[in-house]
Amino acid sequence: MKINSDDTIAAISTLIGESGIGIVRLSGKNSIKIVSKIFRPNSQKTVNTLATHTVNLGKILDKKKFIDEVLLTVMKAPKSYTREDVVEISCHGGIAALKKTLELCLKHGARIAEPGEFTKRAYLNGRIDLSQAEAVCDIIKAKTDVALSCAVNQLHGTLTDIINEQKSKIVDMLATIEVSIDYSEDEIPQRDDTGTVKKINDAEKPLKKILSTFQTGRIFQEGVRTAIIGKPNVGKSSLLNVLAGQEKAIVTEVPGTTRDIIEETINVFGIPLILTDTAGIRGHSQNIVEKKGIEKTKKILNNADLILFVLDSSNKFSPEDFHIAEMLVSKKVILVLNKSDLPSKIGNILELKLDASVVKVSAIRNEGIEKLKRVIYNLFIKGNINTSEFFITNTRHKTLIENAINALEKAKNSCISGASEEFIALDLRAALNCLGEITGEVPTEEILNRIFSNFCVGK
Repeated sequence: MKINSDDTIAAISTLIGESGIGIVRLSGKNSIKIVSKIFRPNSQKTVNTLATHTVNLGKILDKKKFIDEVLLTVMKAPKSYTREDVVEISCHGGIAALKKTLELCLKHGARIAEPGEFTKRAYLNGRIDLSQAEAVCDIIKAKTDVALSCAVNQLHGTLTDIINEQKSKIVDMLATIEVSIDYSEDEIPQRDDTGTVKKINDAEKPLKKILSTFQTGRIFQEGVRTAIIGKPNVGKSSLLNVLAGQEKAIVTEVPGTTRDIIEETINVFGIPLILTDTAGIRGHSQNIVEKKGIEKTKKILNNADLILFVLDSSNKFSPEDFHIAEMLVSKKVILVLNKSDLPSKIGNILELKLDASVVKVSAIRNEGIEKLKRVIYNLFIKGNINTSEFFITNTRHKTLIENAINALEKAKNSCISGASEEFIALDLRAALNCLGEITGEVPTEEILNRIFSNFCVGK
């Protein structure tokens, strides 16, 4: 788990493409030495004499060949992101300048960073714990303000504080129980099982409270995969466009225009809604491209958290509508009756035999859309949510908290049944280990590799 202190890593930390600025980052004891071989400050100073936490204008040179004019930021250990010497080179954002600058860093002794290795070093060097390291990844991936708030709270140590407080309670209980184990038979003090049960309940309560936030937190962090489905020409693409606030899909009067999958993420009161506009389903298409699009649609239905079943309310039900309805039994569905600006001819919704909410909209006139968003939100979030509160969003954390609670329950049952102190202590230690895994006190290489492999290379 230890870092090779002679290893200096480098990576492009910004999205590669055309932009105003792109950053090459280095971390390790040779960062400043490596950069001194390719950077010439415009001042009279040398790289080695640049003060920490300063930004310096200069040039990147390949021997005497000018590569780019850049800003060099120096952050000397231990006051840096990784607690190592860190140097960031802010280049112009072109692909060639960034790649050439990185190549020069590698040429003079750095190696390419592994995914998440900068944050992994921050964790291994004790700057942040494991749950805070995971929060960094969540911040990068956050799609809405609420998801960002959840991740920032975790980065600031909200989860760590809760976990450490309960660990302290468990340690106190263990200390008392293990002292009694060490007594000789004639010195054993009277057990206070009632007091121990109360202390276990006191440790369980905060853990159960944060565990109850997981489903909501997970939705805010990962979003709701939503398939827009219906027969051709009912307004699926128009609905996608009006929800997205821009033209993402081609809209024509010709049935079957959408033949491939179009995806867009929108913000619905803090929930990332990952919308997928699918090919219209009809019974007998002879077009091979359209038929492949329909097959893709059917696969998407299996993975969707929510189905927006779009119907043309200005026409009666067709055999295709009933066919689609049969595919949606037991799924979470909202019936979207589009074209509500036209006289309704659709008939009795109950004929579809779906347990679903019904919302009337006119996608072309942007009518009923806010109501649709509110219905979507209420399907997944129950009651009023204070978005400034802390939510857990990580499945690993959820599982470990559940395991800790189960171990505490076993310890409590042992107390109630009058079992030996050794059994109580064994379960309390199991709970302590589960909570320690959350913050990374008892990590394994497999866990660390799995967590940091989800990061981008430059973070």
